[in-house]
Amino acid sequence: MTVFQGTREVLALSALGIAGGVPVALASARLVANRLFGVEPSDPLALATAALVMTAVALLAGYLPVRRGSRVDPMVALRCE
Repeated sequence: MTVFQGTREVLALSALGIAGGVPVALASARLVANRLFGVEPSDPLALATAALVMTAVALLAGYLPVRRGSRVDPMVALRCE
């Protein structure tokens, strides 16, 4: 697996989580509306910023292990087991 393939998988999983999380956040916006100060419950800028931060964290968290794993020779890894 190359670094590009692994990073693509991390981004795909991140996009799947965001695609499931944004509708839940919008649906539960009325429940937390009284706890938000200065932000509307369905503020698109806040949702986009949260999605961008989560994507960046997922990319960073996934890139380091993918890069390290891509350097291992597959035959060496199979012989160790």
